[in-house]
Amino acid sequence: MRAVRYHEYGGVETLMVEQVPEPRPGAGEIRIRVAAAGVNPVDWKVRSGAVHEVLPVDLPAVPGRDAVGVVDETGEGVQGVSIGDRVFGLGGVTGATAELAVLSAWAHAPAAWTDEEAAGAGLGSVTAMGGLKALGPLRGRTLLIEGAAGGVGSAAVEIAVAQGATVIGTASERNHEFLTSLGAVPTTYGTGLAERLAALAPDGVDIALDTAASGSLADLIAIVGDPARVSTIADYANAQRLGVHLANAENDSTLLAEAGELGRQARYTPRIERTYPLERIAEAHAYAERGHTRGKIVVCI
Repeated sequence: MRAVRYHEYGGVETLMVEQVPEPRPGAGEIRIRVAAAGVNPVDWKVRSGAVHEVLPVDLPAVPGRDAVGVVDETGEGVQGVSIGDRVFGLGGVTGATAELAVLSAWAHAPAAWTDEEAAGAGLGSVTAMGGLKALGPLRGRTLLIEGAAGGVGSAAVEIAVAQGATVIGTASERNHEFLTSLGAVPTTYGTGLAERLAALAPDGVDIALDTAASGSLADLIAIVGDPARVSTIADYANAQRLGVHLANAENDSTLLAEAGELGRQARYTPRIERTYPLERIAEAHAYAERGHTRGKIVVCI
């Protein structure tokens, strides 16, 4: 099969499209014929070697954690899915950017989602849901999402709105119309945020989710009044020191199924900023590394 691989840690020039052995699903896993795969920040951080002490991988490695495709093989003990079903989900830290990929968590993809949208749903939705669930029930509460236009932030906006929260999202001004289309009240980040929020939410902000790791956790605590009412999916360095919730992305089929059900109800649609063919994987990674994305980046297999 064709797959992207890198044989050593480094820049985007290490990424090559090669013929590689086909993976086989183990117990509790499935294999899909991949239609599209997501490109996430963790992919380039792993590939560059920046996180090799906490996320080591065996080289050569195939980048990618989430994908969508049609099931073509199931491992021992797998139930609730059949050969030919269209699913989206998550594999290991690596392995998704290939013609065939093994998933350990999955859910049926809503018919209304394109392959590109479904490919962008896996990691974004479980990460967003993990950060939101740490904050407790959302209905009737005012939620601030820091970094609301990115892949995880935009998912969190739609999911939180669907669960009954009033959402205020921070983003650069060029993304304010985008946030409004998702159901959030937009504002800019940085200096003066507390004053802007006082005007937007006179009754106060109840809870906050940080997806940006911009160093704003202390400000978010001051805004909501309690570190227990703040969660982050990105600021590992400061979360423990400040006592806020740190939510890690988990390969959780239940969360994926929740995201898929919201998709079927037309209450959550993964937002895609750019798509690339497999042969342009280096461009996709380079774009992801520059940051400031609006939604997800996807590679079409």
